[in-house]
Amino acid sequence: MFESLSERLEGALKALRGDNKLTDLNVAESVKEIRRALVAADVNYKIAKEFTDRIKEKALGSENVLKAVKPGELMVKIVNDELTELMGGQSAGINLKGNPSVILIAGLQGSGKTTFTGKLAYHLKTKKGKRPMVVACDVYRPAAIDQLSVLGEQIGVPVYKELENKNPVEIALNAIREARQKGCDTVIVDTAGRLAVDEEMMNEIAKVKAAIEPSETLFVVDSMTGQDALNTAVTFNERINYDGVVLTKLDGDTRGGAALSVKYTVGKPIKFVSMGEKMDTLDVFFPDRMANRILGMGDIVSFVEKAQEQFDEEEAKRIEKKIKKNQFDFNDFLGQMNQIRKMGDIKSLMNMIPGMSKMMKDIDISDKDLKKVEAIIFSMTPKERANPDLINLSRKKRIASGCGRSLEDLNNFIKQFNQMREMMHQVSKGSFPGMPGMGMPKGGFRRK
Repeated sequence: MFESLSERLEGALKALRGDNKLTDLNVAESVKEIRRALVAADVNYKIAKEFTDRIKEKALGSENVLKAVKPGELMVKIVNDELTELMGGQSAGINLKGNPSVILIAGLQGSGKTTFTGKLAYHLKTKKGKRPMVVACDVYRPAAIDQLSVLGEQIGVPVYKELENKNPVEIALNAIREARQKGCDTVIVDTAGRLAVDEEMMNEIAKVKAAIEPSETLFVVDSMTGQDALNTAVTFNERINYDGVVLTKLDGDTRGGAALSVKYTVGKPIKFVSMGEKMDTLDVFFPDRMANRILGMGDIVSFVEKAQEQFDEEEAKRIEKKIKKNQFDFNDFLGQMNQIRKMGDIKSLMNMIPGMSKMMKDIDISDKDLKKVEAIIFSMTPKERANPDLINLSRKKRIASGCGRSLEDLNNFIKQFNQMREMMHQVSKGSFPGMPGMGMPKGGFRRK
């Protein structure tokens, strides 16, 4: 996500690091490169020019301000502030007023509306304590109804559908009545999309909105479509006046133009960003955090929040005691690894940590790598998992054969595990030795 843009912005700002002050010349050169980076990221030239003009004005106007700050650092701060403002400035919440509150989902076919509908229901259920119902109002695509039914069953949320009724207005109104009877406090209406904007679709969505009077209308945009996404966003907003935007497929090969430009173009905030197909891969959009990530500064706040969601205080205390006694074993390691996996995609998590995005740039981490580690541990006996020091050569040969890895792979893994265990033990006692990396077996992490 935004890798190309991040690299180009870094290059544009790098030239200032050796300078003693900001001048007309070095600011102009840096600003020109920033503008090129934005245009390459599919940001409209007019927006890119206005954005960089503001940066130039602030940079040259700060000549006598913050003298203790180096020119390069000052420029990074200015660019960060302007990126944050361009994407909306502040996080915009979702309106859940009403009994039930009604949320209308709109967008083109293939934008990820139905998947987002399921993700939003899961988000509201698990993060907000809501009792949502999702409604299948795409009467033209049976596959959309089937998909929503599968998602509803997967996340434990009721799905309202009428297979014979082809009137989306009636279906939506009937669903709201059903939700009141069943005690559901939130109704999420998934509407039909088309491959392109057409008058029939617009009229239908407008009629549904007028009939159900939603507390929130969200427009779903495929972020991989760039400027086309913005044109569609403008057209939809003119007809249904939605409240916010959802950017999907941010984990794909996106240049970032839609994320950077949609607030400026439409005047409506980005409320959620979606990555991947799993139901827990939906995040509230924070402009300042996204700006940090684009500039390679990480997003440690989001990382901590994700960690806290999976944090088990009692388990943490138990692990702490074992580390202090140098008794951390393979069962403990497996448990910690699974907690990290619950937080989301490993590489995306690493990119939230300041400085890690550059380190992880050429390294491909997949769930398969973690499964290889699991296979090694599951090939051990319960006694071996609980007592790593028991594993001698004959046991190693059996374990390697059982998991299909070489003896060299197994030795490397056990060596790295022991180094990590000793390091944690030393840290728990207050000393801070060099920190060896906890690597994967040979053939694990792969360079692209």
